[in-house]
Amino acid sequence: MPGPPVSAIIVGGLPCGQGWCSAGAARWRRCAVRIYGVDFTSAPSSAKPIVCAKCWFEEGKLQVEEINTGISDFGAFEAFLGAPGPWVAGLDFPFGLPRKLVEELGWPCSWAEYVGGFCGTDEDVRRFEILIAGYRLRKPPGQKHLFRETDRRAGAVSPMSLYGTPVGRMFVRGAPRLLRAGVNVLPCRPVGDSRTVVEVYPGLAARKLVGRVPYKRGRAKSGLSEMAEVRRRIVEGLLRGLPGLDYGLLIEIEDELIEQCLADETGDRLDSVLCAVQAAWAYSQREFGWGIPPWCDPVEGWITDPALLDAPNPF
Repeated sequence: MPGPPVSAIIVGGLPCGQGWCSAGAARWRRCAVRIYGVDFTSAPSSAKPIVCAKCWFEEGKLQVEEINTGISDFGAFEAFLGAPGPWVAGLDFPFGLPRKLVEELGWPCSWAEYVGGFCGTDEDVRRFEILIAGYRLRKPPGQKHLFRETDRRAGAVSPMSLYGTPVGRMFVRGAPRLLRAGVNVLPCRPVGDSRTVVEVYPGLAARKLVGRVPYKRGRAKSGLSEMAEVRRRIVEGLLRGLPGLDYGLLIEIEDELIEQCLADETGDRLDSVLCAVQAAWAYSQREFGWGIPPWCDPVEGWITDPALLDAPNPF
């Protein structure tokens, strides 16, 4: 793999003579917090675990301390959610469903109530698959996949998707566990707990650097060597702080962890770091609604990223 390892990643900031400058520098307060970036899966195992980047965030600097690949079942994930706060975690699965789907299924238009109808079990996944299949059968072409407002703006797949990127299954597995854990789920169920979770989308962060070029093993037709080079481009783009990046953060990460991100063909380690970047940015915006527009529908949820911050009210 060509090129030296990268020892620091600067996201959206530019160096100056007295430290690090960014457009949002005036917003920082001297308040340190634990940040986690979580690359989720609907079927965790030792071969395909939930991957978690453990970070420390203070004064605009995000230090990646560890990338945990040991969350191999939902029991371990629930234990993670139960860890004492304060902490902020960015998780890359849809916290909610499109309001239109919720309404047409006759479910209550309350996130806690309709999510509470699931427990995250195998049976729940099968039930959800049957519900979605039946819904699609009743709909004409072009209306079989509904999108949340945040999905349309972020270019994300529909939370009704069950195959390829099965975010629908991820919703069924993940959202009920957030509810049961009693964490502060923004914007769906703000409860004032010191454990806060925000929805993130690492693909959106990567897209700012390399467009829609594949960077991880999957259905992509690109070769593994080509995708390895794209992962390096993502890391080096973060290092240079390209103009398209607007997080205003400085990231510090050990060479060994960077090499793990570059060598990981699944892209899960790199995604966990990108999730942490988006979570840290959301925390930096905590005095401004955590980067979530005030008109956001709490039934659906919102992907926290500066690219969506200035979205006009569609309602």
